[in-house]
Amino acid sequence: MKSEVYSVEYGKHSIRYTVARGTRKTLEIAVEPDSTVSVAAPISASTESIAAKVRKRAAWILQQQRYFDQFNPRTPARRYLAGETHLYLGRQYRLRVVKAESNSVKLMRGAIEIQSTHPENSEQTKELLDKWYKAKARTKFLERIDACLGRFARPAAVTPQGLTIRVMPKRWGSMSRGGRLSLNLRLIQAPADAVDYVITHELCHRIEPSHSPKYFRVLKRAMSDWEKRKQRLEQILA
Repeated sequence: MKSEVYSVEYGKHSIRYTVARGTRKTLEIAVEPDSTVSVAAPISASTESIAAKVRKRAAWILQQQRYFDQFNPRTPARRYLAGETHLYLGRQYRLRVVKAESNSVKLMRGAIEIQSTHPENSEQTKELLDKWYKAKARTKFLERIDACLGRFARPAAVTPQGLTIRVMPKRWGSMSRGGRLSLNLRLIQAPADAVDYVITHELCHRIEPSHSPKYFRVLKRAMSDWEKRKQRLEQILA
């Protein structure tokens, strides 16, 4: 369903937001890392009631946007050329691209080495690196999910029903109503403690679907230092 775009005035500020309606009972407002504001609303919610809710949360929205703005300017787009630095589990590695008879990626001596049949082709370099990241992500994320389940009194109650790894432009992760966990491929670039924050954040949604006060109590019990981990994640992957 196509998103609707609106704005509300709050003092000197104009808050622009998108609304996506669906079969849900509650309304949820989210501020994304790029500072955009999105609202997930029930189909029956009126435009006026949504605007009133956004206006009521305006101070919080502006606070979140200021939080994300501190990390700008963000890392320039990668060109996938030899000599660039790329992150893996929170550490910077120099990209080394060498000609070879077959394609492969190896982590060696402080570098990510791309052995490529066409080293001059940056698009192929990107594809090889992304494939390597995804393979590493599946192994590491499953390991970290298992570790994070131990943070809960009843691990079985929050165990995800599956894992999807994909590029997510505006989110680090999500948990579907059916319990399927989706994680942003970029998280493989973050340190394990930041990956644990995202996983734990999403596992808490198995207990409380919305970002209600109850949700944050659940998150605080599971991970008392979640705010520091979140900030570290944003700083490293800015």
